[in-house]
Order: sequence, then structure tokens, then C-alpha cells
Amino acid sequence: MTPEQFLYYEARLLDTQQYEEWLALFTPDATYWLPLEERQKDPIETSSIIYDDRTLLELRVKQYRHARAHARQPLARTVHQISNIVPLGEAAQELRLASTLVVVEFRNEKQRLYAALVEHRLRRNGDTFAIAHKRVDLVNSEGELDGIAVLL
Repeated sequence: MTPEQFLYYEARLLDTQQYEEWLALFTPDATYWLPLEERQKDPIETSSIIYDDRTLLELRVKQYRHARAHARQPLARTVHQISNIVPLGEAAQELRLASTLVVVEFRNEKQRLYAALVEHRLRRNGDTFAIAHKRVDLVNSEGELDGIAVLL
């Protein structure tokens, strides 16, 4: 599988609500970051929209499936459009990729649109990859987000 195919596969898992399979794409030490500010450098010393390690990602997926997670019901239907995939380099067995992302979400009779610049750090895993780090910089991260109810 090429790195590009891997990113498309990840998007397909999210769009078909295969969240457990999506979670399995992440390494045990993975991080998932949605910065709060444009060009934010540090997820620890500054506030973020989301900064999850693998354990928190697992919890997030469990909450999506929980019968009493009323704020997430019904689950959103989404389309993740990945484009402009550019390799940024390779170091320490990790391949860095930049891409653009547009997500269309339909939930509770409303359609919303998210756009972002994304960076993945991928580790080779046999003939495929695993996600060591995913950073999603929403273009409107400093604006009103109205509670993101989807995985980006």
C-alpha cells in the first residue's frame, strides 16, 4: 500500500463508521492533535481543541459507541476528501506527509463543513503503515466550532 492509499483507506474507515478499525491504524504511542491556534507549536504548554494519546483515542471511540452518549446520537454521516498529498520527508523510520482535508458532516438534519491542513507521521508496518502522529489544523480553529461530533 502506498502512503497515499493509506490516507484514503483511513478516510474510508471514518466515513463507514468503522471506528475500531480506524483506531487500530494508530501506534501504541500515537498522538492525535487538533491545535486551537494557527501555527501552534506546543500541545502541552498551550490549549488545544483535542490532544489525545492512544488511551484517550480509545476512550473517544468507546464514547461514540456508548448507548448513553446522547450528545453523539445519531452518529454523523461523513465524507472525508483527502487531497494535495505531499511528502515532507522521512526520519527515524517515520514518513511525514502533508495533505488537505475537507469533511462534510450530516447530523440532526444539518450539514456542516470542516476544512484543514493535515500532517501525518507514518511508520512502516509490513506492507502498510501505522499512524504515529496526526495533526489536523482546522482553517477556522479560532472561530466558533459548535461542538465537533466527528473524527477528522
